[in-house]
Amino acid sequence: MAKGGGGGGGGGGGGPFSFSRKISRRRLKKLPEIQLQQPLLDNNGNSNAAAVASSAATTLKAKKKTAGSRLWMRFDRFGQSELFECEKSAIIKRVSIPARDLRILGPVFSQSSNILAREKAMVVNLEFIKAIVTAEEVLLVDPLCQEVLPFVDQLRQQLSNKNQLKSHEDGTMDGKEMHSSTGQWLPVPEAADGLQSELPFEFQVLEIALEVVCTFLDSSVANLERDAYPVLDELARNVSTKNLELVRSLKSNLTRLLARVQKVRDEIEHLLDDNEDMAQLYLTRKWNQNQQFEALMGPTDSNSIINVASNLRRLTSNMSASMITSNHSDDNDVEDLEMLLEAYFMQLDGTRNKILSVREYIDDTEDYVNIQLDNQRNELIQLQLTLTIASFAIVAETLVAGVFGYARWKKLLGT
Repeated sequence: MAKGGGGGGGGGGGGPFSFSRKISRRRLKKLPEIQLQQPLLDNNGNSNAAAVASSAATTLKAKKKTAGSRLWMRFDRFGQSELFECEKSAIIKRVSIPARDLRILGPVFSQSSNILAREKAMVVNLEFIKAIVTAEEVLLVDPLCQEVLPFVDQLRQQLSNKNQLKSHEDGTMDGKEMHSSTGQWLPVPEAADGLQSELPFEFQVLEIALEVVCTFLDSSVANLERDAYPVLDELARNVSTKNLELVRSLKSNLTRLLARVQKVRDEIEHLLDDNEDMAQLYLTRKWNQNQQFEALMGPTDSNSIINVASNLRRLTSNMSASMITSNHSDDNDVEDLEMLLEAYFMQLDGTRNKILSVREYIDDTEDYVNIQLDNQRNELIQLQLTLTIASFAIVAETLVAGVFGYARWKKLLGT
């Protein structure tokens, strides 16, 4: 009964040895997903990457990041931009790329260089520029980094300027350049009226990325040359521990810089050696072909089919001037991209030759220093040999004097 009473007391909370605990459960509030969309273009079309970066960073610090999300910047083909935070799964679904491509854009592969072609996107990982480019937009990772800001500024400026020129040209073009079917306009190649006027959107982005990276590497090599030659000349004049330490640090920087230049150069060379990979980078061509195929297969009206067929015949007649045609041989035409890559390959090759010339100068200086050290070593050996001969002569003279002295002392003792 006592045990039962104790249990009853514990249950009712009235027993003397019962402890009642009030457990308060709080419902955790789910943090709303952060979606920042900040247009980075002012009303006059001017851009200021530093001001935008500071304002965006201030805004981001005031908000909490979603777990696993990263900061991205989106550019469309008209130069309009926005900042937003997004998770990996959303990016993968948006651009239709494998998850391993996002790992390439991560910090682990920060020193690697890759230009990968996917079905609907191009993954660009060149030094500090990490972006995913499609036929309609470009998604840039970590756009507020100091090294990435020149790329952001130049990308916005060039796309905005080309958009203004394109709008002016579209205002003077005939309205028959676009054919309507089922209430939607079919995309027509940008150079359907004659010679090709500009590169596709994805190649414009790639060109700007290569230009920024090559300019950065070239300026780094120029700084290296400016610092290298005085240090090497000073070492040639005075071989000291301090000068040798400066040259050692210089050689380390040169080796790292040469590896970075070599990686970008090798990636461009790999693309130039494979026409199939270059053909896969024509995202606008594939996008336009898909749009034309959907427009051709979509309408059921006979009049619409006739209009689409006449549009396709008109596009095929301008095969030599347009970027996209239904002919399979034109799909393998990679002349535009090949010329673009060759230009920057030659620039990188020149940058690499500058680094090699600095390394040759270092090797020549080291050879000169070694010759100097060998000469000094030979002089020391000659001095040591002279001292040894002199010491031997003194010892021999002392020995002769000792022998004669001993003989005289013995003679005196005999007498």
